[in-house]
Amino acid sequence: MKKIRYNDDLLGEIRQRNDIVDVIGEVVKLKRSGANYFGLCPFHNEKTGSFCVNKERQTYHCFGCGAGGNVITFVMDYENFSFPEAVEHLAKKVGIELPEYEETEEEKRGRTFKEQVLECLKTCAVYYYKRLYSPEGRLGLEYLRKRGLTDETIRSFGLGFSGRGYTDAVDHLKKKGFSDEIIDAAGLCNITEKYGMSDRFFNRVMFPIMDVNNKVIGFGGRVMGDGEPKYLNSPETVVFDKSHNMYGMNVARRSRKPYRIVCEGYMDVISMHQAGYTEAVASLGTAFTPGHASLLKRYTKEVRLTYDSDEAGMKAAARAVPICNSAGLVTRVIDLEPYKDPDEFIKGLGAEEFDKRISEAENSFFYMLRYFEKDHDMSDPEGRTAFLKRAAAYIADIDDEMARENYISATASKYAVKEEVLRRSVAGAMERAEIRQEAESRSYFQEGAGRRSSDKADSGSDKAERYLLTWMCDDERIFEAVKPYISPDDFKDDLTRRIAGKIFEGYEKENLNVADIITGFAGEDKAGEAMAIIDAHMDVSQSDDERSQALTDLVIKVKKAALDRMRTEDNGMDPLKKSLEEKKALAGLKNIRISV
Repeated sequence: MKKIRYNDDLLGEIRQRNDIVDVIGEVVKLKRSGANYFGLCPFHNEKTGSFCVNKERQTYHCFGCGAGGNVITFVMDYENFSFPEAVEHLAKKVGIELPEYEETEEEKRGRTFKEQVLECLKTCAVYYYKRLYSPEGRLGLEYLRKRGLTDETIRSFGLGFSGRGYTDAVDHLKKKGFSDEIIDAAGLCNITEKYGMSDRFFNRVMFPIMDVNNKVIGFGGRVMGDGEPKYLNSPETVVFDKSHNMYGMNVARRSRKPYRIVCEGYMDVISMHQAGYTEAVASLGTAFTPGHASLLKRYTKEVRLTYDSDEAGMKAAARAVPICNSAGLVTRVIDLEPYKDPDEFIKGLGAEEFDKRISEAENSFFYMLRYFEKDHDMSDPEGRTAFLKRAAAYIADIDDEMARENYISATASKYAVKEEVLRRSVAGAMERAEIRQEAESRSYFQEGAGRRSSDKADSGSDKAERYLLTWMCDDERIFEAVKPYISPDDFKDDLTRRIAGKIFEGYEKENLNVADIITGFAGEDKAGEAMAIIDAHMDVSQSDDERSQALTDLVIKVKKAALDRMRTEDNGMDPLKKSLEEKKALAGLKNIRISV
């Protein structure tokens, strides 16, 4: 098998030619604020942009969930790529040719944990597919054929059957050489003290979930009979995040249509693909999220929502519309009446009528106003006033000034209200939203809301180490000031010692680059952890004297913690000599005075 061999110089060139703001900006709406760019984090759901991209350092860090790294690790996490795949993707993006070599046996054995999990899921998908066509899979096959699916469609989506044995899949995977740890990490089993390891999926039609690169990352299972729950999905794993993947996107991403159709469930997507609508996708047993909108934006500028026509479906569409709009997607809503879902509609009225409904899909703004109307008595002045205030608040969330003006005019005309009155109401709503957003931002960045969760488990010396490493990365003068007192060996664990070592090495070679430091940890899935360690921000509004005192305190804390560890470690040193060395070192701490 051919693999890519790359050295630090090659990785540095790939990283430098893929500007992180440009790469992340393709999938995240970024706004510049000072030296940084901020947006909504693509790795967790949030309403306030705590995701920060630093152009100078070529790094990103989310103060909400702790994700962080450089352009290579972003592609790894966002695309679910391994380190080599991310490097290859970025190299191809900028036209860099990568040298190949034959993979050694040792390298094969050392493949990442994530790659082993993906291989396990792929093996299990093949197992489920073959079982569907076995005598035991008869019920599942009959169910799929009753739903009108052809063998070609079943094969195309890799549909399968989990069987009735409690350990059949687990036993099969173990025979294929997968360890208990990998099977568990893939989300394919349940483990209890009483029964040990058993299959997670039992007596279910199986829907393999694939990422955009056609890798199996999880499963959905529909029970046969009256079992509960009716649908069971894989849990969140190292490769499966349901809020950032969509069912059918591996096929829909290649569609030439200028829009994508968003459905509710697996069968909706499969039925629509079979009918020729290969642009259809669905969220994975969860409400529509900013992560889904971000994924869609990579392949289209426009979305058609085709949720069920019942009350629950209307609510789901109303939740999805503002999320799509915030991501910059033009959004319309398809009317499915008199049928409940697209599968029933196409079978009842045919593809030609469905095409007509797609072309006549309602502008999402007017859909939302119509949805708001249901909650208000429009014949009552108070109900009408409450509705118009709600409409004004919705208009206030529209970023584009021209679009906002057009919707003010359209709403005023439709609901017979003076345009100037509505405009004042919108302006008031915008002012209130701005005040609220500023307060939320202060909560994140001044009080450190996103950092508190990670700091709780830290001792004072842990935080001191992070702050010291951050300051050393940010300012060479600080590194020079602390170098006489601190060495990489003074840091607590392997990761912080290695980061410190890279900082010392970088300054000594006069080419320190934070993004390069992070690259060294990307292949170990520790880039986010490393980024959090060297992005622990302190109050930068201090005077020079206050900074010097704070820096002195940090060095003393780190050094004292290192001495405490030395005292308890058995390093073979004569006890008397060890005691004398310790006293000498402790006395030296009192003389540390650092100025910057």
